[in-house]
Amino acid sequence: MSKVIIAVLGTAAAGLCAEQAVAQSTDRPSTLPPIVVNAEKAKKPGKKKATPSTEANGAAEAVPQDLAEPEPQTLAKPLSGTVLSGAALTEARPGERDAAALLTAAPGVAVATGGGVSALPAINGLGDERIRTELNGMLITSACANRMNPALSYVDPSAIGKVEVNTALAPVSKGGDSIGGTISVERAPANFATVPGEVLTAATLTTFYRSNGDGFGGSVHAEAATQNLNATYNGAWSQSRNYERGGGEEVRSTEYEAGNHALTLTARDGRDLYVLEGTYQKIPYQGFVNQRMDLTDNQGWAVNARALQHYGWGTLDARAYYQRTLHEMNFLADKGGNMPMNTDGSDFGYSVKAEILTSPRDKVRIGNEFHGQTLDDWWPPVAGMAMMGPDTYENINGGTRARVGTFAEWERKWTPEWSTLLGARNDIVWMDTGDVRPYSWTSMMQADDIAAATAFNARDHARTDVNFDLTALARYEPNAASAYEFGYARKTRSPNLYERYSWGKGMMASTMIGWFGDGNGYVGNLDLDPEVAHTVSATAAWRTGPAGEYEVKVTPFYSYVEDFIDVNYLKTFTTSNFQNGKFRQFQFANHDAELYGVNVSGKAPLWASADYGRFGVNSTIGWVEGERTDGVNLYRIMPLNARAALTHSLGNWSSTAEVQLVASKDQVQSLRNEFETPGYALLNLRTSYLWSNVRFDLAVENVFDKLYYQPLGGFDYADFKATSGAEYGAVAGVGRSFNAAVTVKF
Repeated sequence: MSKVIIAVLGTAAAGLCAEQAVAQSTDRPSTLPPIVVNAEKAKKPGKKKATPSTEANGAAEAVPQDLAEPEPQTLAKPLSGTVLSGAALTEARPGERDAAALLTAAPGVAVATGGGVSALPAINGLGDERIRTELNGMLITSACANRMNPALSYVDPSAIGKVEVNTALAPVSKGGDSIGGTISVERAPANFATVPGEVLTAATLTTFYRSNGDGFGGSVHAEAATQNLNATYNGAWSQSRNYERGGGEEVRSTEYEAGNHALTLTARDGRDLYVLEGTYQKIPYQGFVNQRMDLTDNQGWAVNARALQHYGWGTLDARAYYQRTLHEMNFLADKGGNMPMNTDGSDFGYSVKAEILTSPRDKVRIGNEFHGQTLDDWWPPVAGMAMMGPDTYENINGGTRARVGTFAEWERKWTPEWSTLLGARNDIVWMDTGDVRPYSWTSMMQADDIAAATAFNARDHARTDVNFDLTALARYEPNAASAYEFGYARKTRSPNLYERYSWGKGMMASTMIGWFGDGNGYVGNLDLDPEVAHTVSATAAWRTGPAGEYEVKVTPFYSYVEDFIDVNYLKTFTTSNFQNGKFRQFQFANHDAELYGVNVSGKAPLWASADYGRFGVNSTIGWVEGERTDGVNLYRIMPLNARAALTHSLGNWSSTAEVQLVASKDQVQSLRNEFETPGYALLNLRTSYLWSNVRFDLAVENVFDKLYYQPLGGFDYADFKATSGAEYGAVAGVGRSFNAAVTVKF
């Protein structure tokens, strides 16, 4: 395994040296844009590229909705970031229902196991709410003690037009209340008719089937537009039974069903755009193999508005949004039993950002934003169960979290070779919650929770954090084929409502808290301080060829995190139903920590022939280590991993053979009984054919039906419970699956 990865590293290094040699032959300084993963086929000279709607009826043009964004070559899009668009998304979407899975194409991104549509992404070892996640400009917080409804679970992959992933060096204009980076997901741009008085209509229908889990579903995209108005509907539905691991054994509690709907109205006035969007999601059930609970209903509503205006001095981008979630947890059939847990959460806010062109060399970005959150988390009593009654357990009672952020950022092009960016940001966070109560104030079975609730209610719950961020970047571009970028960032994140306000210390109550998939129990901490991360990183990028066909990018990084929110040990559960010591109780606590690693990515054409088509290769390599300064390893750190893909295109055919390599995970956090996992290699095959307005997709994932265990998968609680503790191990990955999809455009 290690030899294979070393070979891949050697290949990347050789390619890097070759590209550097080519770069040295280029004398004229020019701007090297960041690597954008879109994998579009080369067009014939002089042939104008058609938009999707143009292909449908010949009377439309695509109008990007991100005109306020800087041009790709600016430092507002650092070289350490990745943009996923075009074919990179199109080829991954058929049959894929979890938006987080699309991000694994970006260097440094790993995904922790959740439900079928609720995985948790991490960037360079920092995940969950340490990453700022934007959905069309909205900030959505998970309204669940187990993170069953993270932000990316509210968007279907079919509705995504572009994903931008930035590391901790993200400019302050794209940050705030996060230390790990930023994920920005945007819808596809609106189309408008080009002929006065004409109404443009277009639609796309997709259906898919996955053999593993008997998963199936579909999506609809329909739009109608005049020259200045566009109405677009996006809908998607999917479901799956439990999947099978390599070898054919069923993995319990992995079934799901999900539906998403979005209606978007867009108006344009010259270059200005005005957007109003409404969304609705319904997830009637979703199993969670590594959690004690399952999702039994999730409904989310959102309304989102945007105004993008252009002036002689620059652009003004304003957004406002409101989102509400009603969420229910209980046990699905594989786990059995009854323990209802409900949450009612809302997110709302605005952002106003201006980009001012103060001179031909200078840009200034200023902005202000507000993000508010409310949360109620309560557990109704269960008749006949002394441990769950007679009253309602109040976990979070009227929780509120409000943040106001203000930033200023200056970017300057000093010479054709040198440019810099400097930005500062202030975020003030206010948090509070009401008094709480256990299931009973008198039952001896509730003694731990009664004492904990009494102590919690006796204290003041209001907290205020005043946070400061800083990003400083410099880029050197000696020629058109190479660029070097280095920078420093100070980023801050305040605790979330569950980290500060979860209070229960009873065995059952505390094990209902946690998004770590380890079966342990967690208690909040009113005295937590915000996390402060100091990150230094550098990126070297080389690109050559008429259209940048050859690319290599290397990004080492180091982060020192003050007051990293990890855990302190409280006690070990020793009752028989907790398997005599396998599970523990922890309290969230601040510790200093450090993370370091390197990401490598690249692509190159191999061979082209009129008879046999074009062959190419692309790959990514990621390595990260993380530990507290007291020597304790950080939890859920992805081991050394690599992806290498051989691509082929001939006419309307395109195919990919991908190898995924993951080293053994032996750096684990023993404090939480994190599992070691062996290394593995997977082979995935994909092919597609475009016939007129119909696209056919076929794929075989995990071709050899390899039995493997996901390094970030956590503990297989579903098996543990079903076998009364006889099975105690890590979550197995998905076995071989034959997938098919058909997409029709009208």
